[in-house]
Amino acid sequence: MRSTRVRAALIATAGLALAAATACGGGSTPGATAPGQSGFTAPKLEAMKTLGPAEGQVNLVAWAGYAEDGSNDPKVDWVHPFEKATGCKVNTKTASTSDEMVNLMKTGEYDAVSASGDASLRLIASGTAAPVNLDLIPNYKDVFEGLKLKPWNSVNGVPYGVPHGRGANLLMWRTDVVTTPPDSWGVVFDPASPYKGKVTAYDSPIYIADAAVYLMATKPELGIKNPYALDDKQFQASVDLLKQQKQIIGEYWSDYTKAIQAFKGGDTVVGTTWQVIANLATAEKAPVEVVLPKEGATGWSDTWMVAAQAKNPGCAYRWLDWIISPTANAQVAEWFGEAPANQKSCAQTSDKAFCDTFHATDESYFSKVYYWTTPIAQCLDGRTDVKCVDYSEWTRAWTEIKG
Repeated sequence: MRSTRVRAALIATAGLALAAATACGGGSTPGATAPGQSGFTAPKLEAMKTLGPAEGQVNLVAWAGYAEDGSNDPKVDWVHPFEKATGCKVNTKTASTSDEMVNLMKTGEYDAVSASGDASLRLIASGTAAPVNLDLIPNYKDVFEGLKLKPWNSVNGVPYGVPHGRGANLLMWRTDVVTTPPDSWGVVFDPASPYKGKVTAYDSPIYIADAAVYLMATKPELGIKNPYALDDKQFQASVDLLKQQKQIIGEYWSDYTKAIQAFKGGDTVVGTTWQVIANLATAEKAPVEVVLPKEGATGWSDTWMVAAQAKNPGCAYRWLDWIISPTANAQVAEWFGEAPANQKSCAQTSDKAFCDTFHATDESYFSKVYYWTTPIAQCLDGRTDVKCVDYSEWTRAWTEIKG
């Protein structure tokens, strides 16, 4: 198993504020389907009505590791089988950030994109991505219900893509140092921590949401309902908590390989992680364990979307159906290190314990995950009487927090 993308690319340069048109209302429950997205007016575009003939090629914008053709590892190839089955040659442009992904799609040169939650609504609001006709994507029926029609892949019940996979940001610790297994994020926020200088946190402005998740549980008087919808008071409380945390941080991380080595070498003993990091650290004999803390956690889910002006829509739809098919989705989940979107993929993984490890079928587990979404001025929790702090301010504050 190998994770080829640094997840910081999802959010790291998303500081460009979204237009007011990208406002959406979310539910107060992590992972829950939004009852409606107030304030969001999507362009009037129609989904493709019938699946036409394959055009012979499809041009993709994708994260590294999402469209493998055997060039990185001869055993890892779901592109060539797709080409053989459909007659659609795959041309992939790898993007390193969500902003780059959005800009590439706006050129009109690409047919489909693996958009993250901080990019998908921008693509919808700008008219760059079109609604999708799920009747033309047979494998969608087997996608986990917990990923269907979510605030980052739909607008008011209209689907704009198919879910690719999902993962949570977890708490990891070295069992030889942190001898009492923690069950709360409090262990990384305690200013009197005995692990001062050996605590780690994710290096991105979106990490402010992790502080907000903790405050939701520990300071209910703040009234935080969605960690990506923070008014000035809630935002300042989150920032203050992170400034306090800075005093015990040994290092912030965004490169997963460095995070592994820090835990392995003992420079880090507790902090934020991903399941794939825990797996690889364990494989390298580091004595570590992970938990989804009782307060819940942030996480991610990516969406394959079709360009509104796609020149090869027939092949694009065929790709969307292929990438969430049981075998291909199992391959990409194992290669990248995340839970697959298709529930039938669990029977196709080479590691038969894979879906258990990544909690793929455990909706109660993912019900505690707040998927990354770009904060915007119109509050994502549906409030209309206040303005929320947008991502440009999160970026500014993160620079201040780190000093």
